[in-house]
Amino acid sequence: MKLIFAGTPDFAAAALKALIDAGHEIALVLTQPDRPSGRGMKLTASPVKQLALQYSLPVYQPEKLRLPEQQAPLAGIEADVMIVAAYGLILPQAVLDLPRLGCLNIHASLLPRWRGAAPIQRAILAGDAETGITIMQMDAGLDTGDMLSIHRVPITTDDNASTLHDKLAVSGAGAIVEALANLPVLQAARQQQPETGVTYAEKLRKEESHVDWQHSAAQLDRMIRAFNPFPSAQTTLAGEAMKIWRAEPVAGNGAPGEVLQADRHGLIVATGEGALKLIEVQKAGGKRMDAAALIAGSGIAAGTVLGAAA
Repeated sequence: MKLIFAGTPDFAAAALKALIDAGHEIALVLTQPDRPSGRGMKLTASPVKQLALQYSLPVYQPEKLRLPEQQAPLAGIEADVMIVAAYGLILPQAVLDLPRLGCLNIHASLLPRWRGAAPIQRAILAGDAETGITIMQMDAGLDTGDMLSIHRVPITTDDNASTLHDKLAVSGAGAIVEALANLPVLQAARQQQPETGVTYAEKLRKEESHVDWQHSAAQLDRMIRAFNPFPSAQTTLAGEAMKIWRAEPVAGNGAPGEVLQADRHGLIVATGEGALKLIEVQKAGGKRMDAAALIAGSGIAAGTVLGAAA
């Protein structure tokens, strides 16, 4: 098929690569404008743009798509379908109407659960046992379009936002290739999203990343995994910021934030319910380290209190 592809991060790049490998004609690639990143804040192309340039695909990076002149490059393509994956711009109805067979979205949740910006992290935070990919016929609403196909992916107790992202990227790439191969059948049998079970995956806020030790060990475990790699779970040790990258719930009781054990057997901190064994941490300005290295280097001992109990 003759396609327009719109996407920005690695999740979208996986789908674009699969469409290229499947032999579709990618007539135009839309992605977000280059943004400053890294310590030098150097302008950096998105993963989708980098991949598109590798394959000499035409790239278009509009700030918005509201005006006819901004939409004109798409209108001239006469595409069969537009594929959208984590693009980052709202598509007006005029754009949705351009492709002959409409616009398909690769959404990283089992709709209507977790519509919105951060479905992967919100699914982990909520303790969901599974998530997945929904291939959706786009309409003007926020992830409200009819569902063409659903692909389930279990969430394991070891999954963090990074590992689950990678699983969903692979699933999404395969799902969109499969959907295009069966598009007439899928569009004829498409289903409206249920009105029950709707939840919204709000964008992550940095203030959410501060560990409240009053919460249960199970809640904090999910938070640490959901916020790895961004924005990372944060507490304080002796008044200095410390990130927690990996932990696991264990038995234990004490005042929330109190270090119950700090020896060669591990670093265990009391929570509002149960305790948390810290496995990988990072002090401000330092590198990631295992908890044993922290204990050896900082003099942390039982009775120390992390963070401030709310």
